[in-house]
This record gives sequence, structure tokens and C-alpha cells, in this order.
Amino acid sequence: MAKKKIDTGNDASAPKAEVKKAKPAAKKPVAASKTAKKPATPKEVAVVEILLKNVEVYSRFTDFDIALFKSGKHFKLYEKLGSHVVEFQGVIGTYFAVWAPNAHYVAVVGNFNGWNRSSDPLFVRWDGSGIWEGFIPNVGNGETYKYFINSTNGEDLEKADPFALRWEVAPHTASIVADTFYEWKDGDWMASRYGHNGINRPYSVYEMHVGSWARSVESPDEFLTYSQLADKLVPYIKEMGFTHVEFMPIMEHPYYPSWGYQITGFFAASSRYGTPQELMYLIEKLHQAEIGVILDWVPSHFPGDAHGLYKFDGSHLYEHADPRKGFHPDWKSYIFNYGRNEVRAFLISNALFWLDRYHVDGLRVDAVASMLYLDYSRNHGEWEANIYGGNENLEAISFLKEFNEAVYSHFPDTQTIAEESTSFTGVSRPVYTGGLGFGMKWMMGWMHDSIKYFSTDPLYRRYHHNQITFSLIYAFTENFMLPFSHDEVVYGKGSMLRKMPGDEWQQFANLRLLYTYMFTHPGTKLLFMGAEFGQGNEWNFQQSLDWHVLQYPNHQGIKEIIKTLNHLYKDEPALYEKAFEVGGFEWVDGGNANDSILIYNRKGHDEANELVVVLNMTPMPHHNFRVGVHTKGKWVEIFNSDAKKFWGSGLDNPNPLSSETVNWHGREESITISIPPLGATIFKKEKVVPAKYELKR
Repeated sequence: MAKKKIDTGNDASAPKAEVKKAKPAAKKPVAASKTAKKPATPKEVAVVEILLKNVEVYSRFTDFDIALFKSGKHFKLYEKLGSHVVEFQGVIGTYFAVWAPNAHYVAVVGNFNGWNRSSDPLFVRWDGSGIWEGFIPNVGNGETYKYFINSTNGEDLEKADPFALRWEVAPHTASIVADTFYEWKDGDWMASRYGHNGINRPYSVYEMHVGSWARSVESPDEFLTYSQLADKLVPYIKEMGFTHVEFMPIMEHPYYPSWGYQITGFFAASSRYGTPQELMYLIEKLHQAEIGVILDWVPSHFPGDAHGLYKFDGSHLYEHADPRKGFHPDWKSYIFNYGRNEVRAFLISNALFWLDRYHVDGLRVDAVASMLYLDYSRNHGEWEANIYGGNENLEAISFLKEFNEAVYSHFPDTQTIAEESTSFTGVSRPVYTGGLGFGMKWMMGWMHDSIKYFSTDPLYRRYHHNQITFSLIYAFTENFMLPFSHDEVVYGKGSMLRKMPGDEWQQFANLRLLYTYMFTHPGTKLLFMGAEFGQGNEWNFQQSLDWHVLQYPNHQGIKEIIKTLNHLYKDEPALYEKAFEVGGFEWVDGGNANDSILIYNRKGHDEANELVVVLNMTPMPHHNFRVGVHTKGKWVEIFNSDAKKFWGSGLDNPNPLSSETVNWHGREESITISIPPLGATIFKKEKVVPAKYELKR
């Protein structure tokens, strides 16, 4: 039994108070000690014991917490539910709390009690909340545990903790008592990130899968830890010029080939790559390099693993009981019950948890389309209409609005981004105007049309011209992000490079042209790892990217052009200031299908920053090609995708071009340029420097 001494003298041989042992329970009681009521006299040592039961009545919940939880408005449940190391009656132990309203009996089992189901039962609260809780002495960080649940229908279950902050490394499935304490050193970023995260700022995202970005050369089958990743990833992203990195789900998931999209531990960073604090270190290092962090977040579904959320207390607690609403036919997984208050609180608390405890700068919400529609991927008769007879999932729509309101009210300097592929109206419009409230939405239609067009032989592109110009008809209906994501380089779709037609030179030229089109098209940008250096093989999550190809000049050229485009994007306000406004884009010539040439202006707030972008979608170069410009002056080529440093042919416009008063493309002034084969070139008006300033400088 633990005894606490209070020594008010210096005599080590002073007499000690005798304490009788209580009769032991099924498991030996834990003794705590505290000061005797009567003050100790000098030269005395008082020892007083308080015997603690295996599980003591203890709670972190107030009546207000319970009221918020029941109403679905408690958005910081991670401070209450789960396991928390605390001190009670002078003894360090762990407070456990779990929501299981349909349980008949709940106990904590783990290594500390030999996984004995009867040793450490929790107490059910008296307020009808369905929460079971209790304090277990001498259980601390690092202890593995689960909840044994005997349901009201007699079923025996062993479940991991939905709020656990750490899990065992798969294939083991137990939760681990842990904390998220970390002394952050990213204060400068957190104080200024609003300026980095705004929708009128450059926003270029590097999407990556932690487990397969890179592996150790000596141990290619082993993952890099979060800490090891920091040493390699941070300088690389900084060099490449990306403003943000997006991690595919790093929440705990039992099945590695799911890439993280089948989550069981929503509050736990995957232990495959290290501890919570190691992930925080990685995020901190990214922030110190002025790189934002976005996490993939999956509130749309979860797997049916026996230790997970499915039928958690023997009933359909987290998932919708009706399989027409609760089972996902595509992923064979289970859909959250968005109409249940406690489930909404669980999900919104989870979103805020990552923004709060891990200093995350944004959440990319997966599979929003599947949440919005009751008939998503379902045949006739496999779904039920809403109360108005429509196919919209009103409960999910309400949830998404509340989620976005909660995120932006608590963390206004972050972003939420929807992966949504339908024509649902107002995804990235504020909730108060009737929208869903997301900051941005993936432009899936643009992605598919662009890839389809560029996959076409240049000889036939003239017949598909509308495919590449169509996006500008709806480009400003949402705050669009242009993605070339992981979904486009798996399941036999081939890499971005191998989608391109032609011989080797043409494939690389096409890819450089496609990326230039992406970076000059209105909207923010996202590129999946490996695509930035033209990996030839399809993404394989079981191994590292093919970094060895960078020894070849053609792949090095792709890397260089992405680096250059990222820096151009950040340096030229016309490419980002009005990314979501009609006034940020103007066609110069969008109808030249015969030559497969596109010409357009990108504009910012200052007319002096206007850019002229020319894209040649064929391998035929053009000389003395006339292009209309808005203003008189000298125009300078500031970018050319055919530059030799990009492994191009080097057809460029090296000298400033003086405009002529020749009406062209509806403009009074024009210039004549050379257009490279399968190339893009960008012009900007040369600034006139006053003579006195030039002399002074």
C-alpha cells in the first residue's frame, strides 16, 4: 500500500503512526495518503492511509457538459471522454469515460488487470447521458486497454476507446493511455497564419501519403517516423515552393491498404509512424518553415472492425440503423448517423481536436458527395427519399453546415476544403447565404476534363477544344481548388506522365504544359507526390516514391518547372489576388480550335501586374504569332515551359517585345511572339523606371 510521509523534523528514527490494513477486495486496494487533521509535532512523521477501491467514483463532467452533449453542442468532448491521467486523493491514476447508453455493464480491461472483465467496472451516470466513467488508481501513460461491454441484448464486446489519443501499432488493436502535451515553438506562424491561409493568397498544396513518400534506403520495408520525415520533408517542400502540405489520413486505421480512409482511431495519430508528440514536432517544423498543414478528415464512414465504432455498445450507436442510410455500398463501410446529437458532437469535436491540439491549418473533408445524397451509388429501391421527397440527405447537410460554422468560429484563420464532385449549389458559400460553409471545393470536373484532353493525341485536340475551355463557364461559381490527386494515379490509371501521348520528349513537354495550364488557371492548386518530378510508375503505397529517376535530366526538368511555377505563383499577384473572381480572368482568344492555342489574361488588383498567357497544345511551333495586349509598352517573357533547364527545346522570346498599334484580338495594341511546341509562355509588361530613379539607383 502506498504511504505518504509528512516529515516536520530531522530525526529519521522518529516513531511512525501505525495503520491497520483493510480486508482486501478481489484486487488489492490502492492506498493513498494525506496529512492527518491534527498538525504533526516536531520530530514526528505522520503516515495516514486512505484505501482506494479498484475503481473510484470520479467525473470530469459538469451538468452543463452533459446538457451540451445531449444537445449535440459539446465540441470539446476530447477534454472529457476517453482516458485522462489525473490525481485523485493524492494518487495518480487514470479517469476513463465512454459513451455506451445501451450497455448493461462496462469495465476497463488491460495489461494492468490481466484483462479481467470483472476487476474494474465503470459506473453509469445517473443523468441518462449513457456515459460510463470512473477513476482507476496507479494506471498511467503507456497502459494498453479496451472497454469490455456487455450489451442489454446479452452480447459481449471488447472495444477500443473512440477517444483514445494513441493506439497500438496494427495489427494490434488496443488503446493506449496517452496525452498530447507538447511545448510548441511555432508561435510566429500561429500569430500570422491568417495571412498565409487566406483565399486571396497563394495556396499551392503538396498532397502526400506519409507511409510511402520515402523509406530508408537501408530498410525499405520500414516506415520513416514523423521525426525522421521532418528532416527530409520540410526542406524539400520549402525548396519546391509549395505553401501547404496535405497529409492523407494519419488517424489510426487497422488496414494499411485503405491509405487511412478506413479510420478506427479518430483522435489518434497513427502509431505506425511514431508518437503524438513526434507528429507535433513534424508540424512544428513545417510551420517554422512557413508551410501550412492540411489533414484529410473522414466524417463520411468508418469500417466494421470488431474493435471499432460499429455496433459499439451492441446497438447501432454511431452508424445509422437503416442500412439504406447506414451502409456504404462502395466501401463496404458504415455511415455516421448525422441525425443523432451525440454523434454530431463526436465528429465536430474530432475536427476541432486536430485544429486545437495539433495546430493544423486546414481540413480537407473526404467524400462530401456521398454524404449529401441519399441515393449516392445506390440503385432504385435501395434508398429512401427525405421528408420532402428529394434525394438530399438533410441531416448530413445540416451537420456539414454546423461543422463549418464551428471550425470558422473557433479557428477563423484555418480553411475547410470539400472533396465534392457534383453540382450541389453553394458548397463553398457561407452558411448564412444558404451554402455549406466550406472555404474551398475541389474542381473535380476540371481535373477530369483536363486529363481527358491532354490524354488525346495533339493531332485530334482541335476536335475537343471545348473540353479544355468549358471550365471557365463555371470557374467562379465556387471557390475552386484545382487537384491532380492520388485518385488519378492508382488502379491502372497510370502516372500523370504516362497519361500524356507521344514519344518521350512529347510526354514530358505535355506534362510541363499541363502544369503551366494548372498554375495559370483561376483557383488554388493541389499536386500529389511524385507528380512533381514526373514519376513514370503508378503510385504504389507499399514502397517509396521513385526518387532515383531524378538522376535523369527529363525528370529533373519536371521538378524544376514545378519549383519555378510555385515561385511564379507566389510572386505574381495576378495569379492569386482574384483567384475566385470573374475579374481575375479574361479570354484573349479562347476559340482558336484549329491551332489548339489558348490565350488569356490573368489580373490582380493592380493593372500593372496583368499577365498574358499563351498555351500551344500541339507540337507545331509558331513564329511571328500576333497577340493582342491591353496597353502600349514593352512586354517581357517571364516564363517559358520550353526552356532548356526544363528539358525543353529552348524556343523562347529572349528580348522585350515592343507593342505595335495594330488592332488584334479586339485590342488596339499587339505584339508578335514565338510560341514553342507543346509549350506555354507568359508575358508581363515591363515597368517603366523614371530616369532620375534609374540614375539614383
